[in-house]
Parts: sequence; structure tokens; C-alpha cells
Amino acid sequence: MAVYVDSARLPFRGMIMCHMLADTLGELDEMALHIGMKREWLQRRPVLHYDVPLFRRQRAIDAGAVVVDRRELARLIRRLKSSGE
Repeated sequence: MAVYVDSARLPFRGMIMCHMLADTLGELDEMALHIGMKREWLQRRPVLHYDVPLFRRQRAIDAGAVVVDRRELARLIRRLKSSGE
């Protein structure tokens, strides 16, 4: 089981964002809390994830999140969709 952050660099409201996903919602929420995210920021599509500013991305990596590239992210999303997580 793991938490993942991608390498996206997406501008949003003066910040640069990436995505954070996990194998389970429990892991995702635990990491989000650990890096200072609010549960209300949880995104539901295409799968449960958080849009994370880069300074929090580094906190997630420091806490054990696995960095994935675009292809790995796509595989992860397909797997999570099929598992219903």
C-alpha cells in the first residue's frame, strides 16, 4: 500500500499543483492530514485524490510518498477505478 504524487506542474490560483493519490482512502486521508491538507479539498474525479501545491508535495515525499510519472499515474488511475477505491 502506498501514497503517490505525480510530477504535474499545473497553475492554480497563484500556486503550482500536482496530484496525490493512494491505494486506499485511509492512506490518502492520513497523508493529507500529515502534510496540512483539509479533508474538504478531496477531489472525486477521475478517482479520489488531492490537488497538492508543490511545497506540500515535498512534505509528502519526505513522509514516504512515491513519485510517479504521467504513465504510472494513468496506470494507477485505471487500477483505482477498477477496484472502486
